[in-house]
Amino acid sequence: MTDKPFSQACENNKRPILEILREAFATCTRVLEVGSGTGQHAVYMAAQLPHVQWQTSDQPAYHEGIRAWQQELGTDNCLPPRALTIGQDVIPAAEFDGIFTANTAHIMQKHEAKLLMQQVSAALPAGGVFCQYGPFTRQGEFNSTSNREFHASLIARGYGGYRDLDELQQWAPALTLTQLHTMPANNLMLVWHKHS
Repeated sequence: MTDKPFSQACENNKRPILEILREAFATCTRVLEVGSGTGQHAVYMAAQLPHVQWQTSDQPAYHEGIRAWQQELGTDNCLPPRALTIGQDVIPAAEFDGIFTANTAHIMQKHEAKLLMQQVSAALPAGGVFCQYGPFTRQGEFNSTSNREFHASLIARGYGGYRDLDELQQWAPALTLTQLHTMPANNLMLVWHKHS
């Protein structure tokens, strides 16, 4: 199939992300990906993490592209996409012991990013893991000039822009940020655990 959606960023970051997920999701059995986008991460991660049932999800407009990747490269443990739009749909409680999202918080509006954190916190069982990849600020500081410029361009285009780590923690007090990994292209991987 030649008409699959393609993201070069996904291609570039999938291996570094996988190295974190191998450890973070080592004991997880069902992982929800919030915002599967093109579907590239889903088929790659599911193939590399065969012990996990990988549930794709996104706004319905993205489902055809996700299914195209699944049809070409999918495995039995990469499940067809569910409709999930933060602010319209709710992440189901206690169905997943792991949740992953990449490059979503800075696209969302602030209230949507807050809802995402609150819903993840509510949905995960005790001991559940949330892996959140993307660009963030720390105590209001950008980690590069390019990130500062990208944030400004997002705001100018009507997106919510970068979220701060302190802000995310305030929105989800039942989650603890246990690991903070520096990733390619000035991104971070945040590994959160739900309190017992």
